[in-house]
Amino acid sequence: MDKELQQLKQLVNGIHQLSDEDWEAFAAVWSRHVAKRKEPLTMAGEVEHYLYFVAGGVQRVYYFDDQDREATLVFTYSPSFGGVLDSFMLQQPSRYYYETLTPSVFLRAPFPELQRLMQTRPAIESMIREGLSHSMSGLLARLVELQCYTSEERFRKLLQRSPHILQLVPHKYLANYLGIDPTNFSKLLNKVRI
Repeated sequence: MDKELQQLKQLVNGIHQLSDEDWEAFAAVWSRHVAKRKEPLTMAGEVEHYLYFVAGGVQRVYYFDDQDREATLVFTYSPSFGGVLDSFMLQQPSRYYYETLTPSVFLRAPFPELQRLMQTRPAIESMIREGLSHSMSGLLARLVELQCYTSEERFRKLLQRSPHILQLVPHKYLANYLGIDPTNFSKLLNKVRI
């Protein structure tokens, strides 16, 4: 777990530097969790109990509508936070699923422990708020891409943001994430210089 905690510390320091005392308190609430490929971590209708730190593997958050149409919303991979964040922060039933796409290694922290830290340690509360603000900013940028960009522009933007993603995530999920028909996604793979 020491290796994973070092990865977590690097990510946290990139968001908001914590004092040694705050870091020790924050680090103490995380435990290691290992999941197999295609393992559900959160199901729609369940409350998200953990904030995940992804130390290895690839996961996705997705949605099913009442007509069984699927929408991949987010991919998570090392080093990043994961889980269904709105369900976690609001402690309300999730509308989304969170599953592993590959065998995965996490650190995870339970909501009551993080809530206690946010209430008693202002630097930890600030760091979490800043992290959520960055996530919200990324989400808004993604909404603009989905509503204003052509499929080729969305594809190029994804490769610009995450050039390694083609090797991490099966292409059918990437096509779904971008809102592109799988056949058109294959054409873009052949057309766009990477």
